Amino acid sequence: MRFRTSTALALVVLAPPALAQSKAEVLDTYADIAQAGYEDSLIKARDLQAAVESLLADPSPEALQAAKSAWLAARVPYQQTEVFRFGNAIVDDWEGKVNAWPLDEGLIDYVDVAYDGATDENQLAALNVVANPSFTLGGEDVDASEITPSLLEGQLHEAGAIEANVATGYHAIEFLLWGQDLNGTSHGAGARPWTDYALGETCTGGNCDRRGQYLRAATDLLVSDLDWMAGQWAEEGAARAAVLEDEVAGINAILTGMGSLSYGEQAGERMKLGVMLNDPEEEHDCFSDNTHNSHYYDGLGVQNVYLGAYLRVDGSLVTGPALSDLVAAASPEVDAELRAKLGATMARLGRVKTAAEAGFSYDMMLERGNARGEALIMGAVEALVEQTRSIERAVTVLGVDQIAFEGSDSLDDPTAVFQ
Repeated sequence: MRFRTSTALALVVLAPPALAQSKAEVLDTYADIAQAGYEDSLIKARDLQAAVESLLADPSPEALQAAKSAWLAARVPYQQTEVFRFGNAIVDDWEGKVNAWPLDEGLIDYVDVAYDGATDENQLAALNVVANPSFTLGGEDVDASEITPSLLEGQLHEAGAIEANVATGYHAIEFLLWGQDLNGTSHGAGARPWTDYALGETCTGGNCDRRGQYLRAATDLLVSDLDWMAGQWAEEGAARAAVLEDEVAGINAILTGMGSLSYGEQAGERMKLGVMLNDPEEEHDCFSDNTHNSHYYDGLGVQNVYLGAYLRVDGSLVTGPALSDLVAAASPEVDAELRAKLGATMARLGRVKTAAEAGFSYDMMLERGNARGEALIMGAVEALVEQTRSIERAVTVLGVDQIAFEGSDSLDDPTAVFQ
């Protein structure tokens, strides 16, 4: 089912309770949480950048592990910002640079011989930029003798207008740190050796210097992209201004982000589709086996926005008047229902996270016939769908017109998935 509101009556509250706040105050909190989330993402990306520099300066098993740990830590705040997608054009136009997936990793570096590589749809899936200082792209010769952020961003990312040609962002870096996960639906993440970054005779995989160039360029670009987005939500930023200048459009943006992430994106494309296909390639963080955390923090981001509270990486709390207050003023019943549904979703996502951390990894959950895994994932999917129904009710009681949430064939038309 694709959720869409019908035209509703304007919200009328004759005697608002003490919790009710103005839309302007709610939008201020929303923008403050966005700014804090992107600033935290930038802080953690800079930590990752430092770890990458240490790895490249003195490659070792410990240095590679430190870079991986920094990448995992960087995902925690960033995933909580995904709720700002869908309703904010500035975020939507930018997001594909930093979090696009899935990717044809053969564009970037070597892959296993069993990997399908190039197809009729995407010949560039076997390009291997790391191994090729020059190549032809779109009929033009490309000088890639030095791998730079401008090469990645300007020429490689989504080359040929193919979305799977992901050359930048978290997942390109993830692949460069972990390598391919060749375990299928068995336990285990990618196992790239640290010697893939060693120089001289200990280099494995070939082109270790160029692999290091790519890793550095992708990480530097991630930092600059996050720096730019954090600025868009600062006091004079364009994203903040766009949200604040029109209260109706601003509230619409909050609801659109919550509903679209909950339903079509997370419940559908990121979770149910993988169960239907039994395909670990549908994991969001497929190289690192971090998908359970990505799902959990996506869900937390939705809850943060509704409740108007975000816990920063330094332990401080950003909080203020929330959308929950507006909904409670219109209908205490709907607010209580949505709060409960958000809590139920986090409990279900928490079960997936706990199971994965105990050794039952997300790719194992996707194995065909694995009843326990399917129950865990589909329990979260069902909670997200129910949560979206309550968001739909909140839309109605707030008198918001014609919001369309993102859909997914896996939820709306399952037979289309296999066509």
